Amino acid sequence: MSATTMQRHEFPDGAALAPAFAQWTANLLQKGVDERGEAVLIVSGGNTPKRYFAALAQRPIDWARVTITLADERCVADDSPRSNARLLRENLLRDHASAARFAPLADSRLSPDQELAAARARIADLPLPADLVVLGMGDDGHTASWFPGADNLAEAIDPGARNLVLPMRAPGALEPRLTLTARVILRARALALHIEGADKLATLARAAAEGPVEAMPIRAALRGASDRLTIFSASS
Repeated sequence: MSATTMQRHEFPDGAALAPAFAQWTANLLQKGVDERGEAVLIVSGGNTPKRYFAALAQRPIDWARVTITLADERCVADDSPRSNARLLRENLLRDHASAARFAPLADSRLSPDQELAAARARIADLPLPADLVVLGMGDDGHTASWFPGADNLAEAIDPGARNLVLPMRAPGALEPRLTLTARVILRARALALHIEGADKLATLARAAAEGPVEAMPIRAALRGASDRLTIFSASS
């Protein structure tokens, strides 16, 4: 990881971070629309991005030319409280951003094999590389569904991965998941890591130290895309 190429924006709390991060994101997406006629945004789930999503949804950019998808998804029903698609519908795909196209990963109506094939087809149909991938990070150092000890981790973190989407099972995951691979995530035009709180800052410090990528998979992004990675962090 190169400290000279990675950008970092620090805020006192998540309330201060959200509007600044939202405007930064909106500027990147509108730039993509202006230059190429369309833009792709890949986001992560969890509780941390809710305020950011709400602020981003209010930015008046040309959302009709933006496609949004997920870095990973739990294989649960679409209306489950653990569904990242539901999180997006309730917090991001509203206000101005309701005009965006959403390309989900999971589809619980399908068998697991059909669900995976459909997700791969939807991601392959996107105008990649993505304009921006927004990553989160767990206290164990996972990002997307790249969990330590996951069954398909080696391929998932490989920038030359054969697949765009992989199924993932891991001791740290409560249910089976689908995740984008490094072939999609690390080739994005820009990446952002969004973390809030002292525990996450401590985890980031550990991840920035020497050690195997497999032990803290966020290192794949920190080391593999540092020239395009911006960290948005809040101390509380």
